[in-house]
Amino acid sequence: MRILGREDVRTALEGLDGSIVDLVRTAYVLHGQGKSDLPFSTFLRPLHRADSRIIALPAYLGGPAPVMGLKWISSFPANVDRGMQRASSLCILNDLESGYPVALMEGSQISAVRTAAGAALGSKVLNGDRPVRTVGLVGCGTINHRVAHFLAQVHPELETVLLHDAFPARAEVSAAELAAEHPGLEFRPAGLGRVLGADTVSIATTDSSYWLDLADHPDRPEGQVLLHLSLRDLSVGSVLGAANVVDDADHAIREQTSLHRAEQQAGHRRFVTAEIGPLLEGTVEPPAARTVVFSPFGLGVLDLAVAEAVLTAAEKSGLGTEVEGFDPGTHKVTSNLAGSTA
Repeated sequence: MRILGREDVRTALEGLDGSIVDLVRTAYVLHGQGKSDLPFSTFLRPLHRADSRIIALPAYLGGPAPVMGLKWISSFPANVDRGMQRASSLCILNDLESGYPVALMEGSQISAVRTAAGAALGSKVLNGDRPVRTVGLVGCGTINHRVAHFLAQVHPELETVLLHDAFPARAEVSAAELAAEHPGLEFRPAGLGRVLGADTVSIATTDSSYWLDLADHPDRPEGQVLLHLSLRDLSVGSVLGAANVVDDADHAIREQTSLHRAEQQAGHRRFVTAEIGPLLEGTVEPPAARTVVFSPFGLGVLDLAVAEAVLTAAEKSGLGTEVEGFDPGTHKVTSNLAGSTA
């Protein structure tokens, strides 16, 4: 089994940067075509820390380059106050014939880039021909940092990115870091109302209190696309008042997401207009509405598609370490029979 640590994964991802969006697009489309097996994620919550969780996401993705495995990701928001990353993750890939594990890799970077690339794809397809010149980022952590990077890829007309965080200093630091990475764009910290006036807004916070009511911010542009990545920021009224797009309705409308609470209140899920796979494939038209909200639950097939590409790149470049002893060993009966036949 090949083990890839943090630096191995980072190096491999840097070489894949231009292809991540296409990998995620293909995974979304294949899933939309029914060429995947995606059980519900399992949530493990420690009794001593109610705001924290570890999630297991098993998945199989078919198509021309099938892959199967598991994403195991934790989210402990209090880490941020201790100067640590909120999320940590592992990805395990399994052999398609034997089921044996073939790779174990640090997965938080994979999770971040697939989330951000998926958000950028959502913005691209849902905005259609409408130019996106301003982007708003609500929450200035790792995810929105990556989102800004991929939005710049899919929207070459982008000019200005406005940033808002519950801690203003984080917005200032993030703006400076992004400006250094993207010298052709302007990055400015701003108040929440100003940020919510951008053409496309990405919401990625650690808050789960359904605190944001869009009715309190009526001066948003017509046709605005909101990327609701943290899933529990928008109020029920905000969800019911918008056209909603998801990655998979059965996955997104559960675990007390804003969509789930909207279903509980409304008694139906007709507020969901479309899933992203058919939109990307072109078999469904994007919704025409004053506000379109994309709420991706985060599908394990995206992680596996990116992880498989990382593994291939790592093998070509000699990254990581091959370790013996992660298979169950020889089956004695089978090996004895093979020996007697010979």
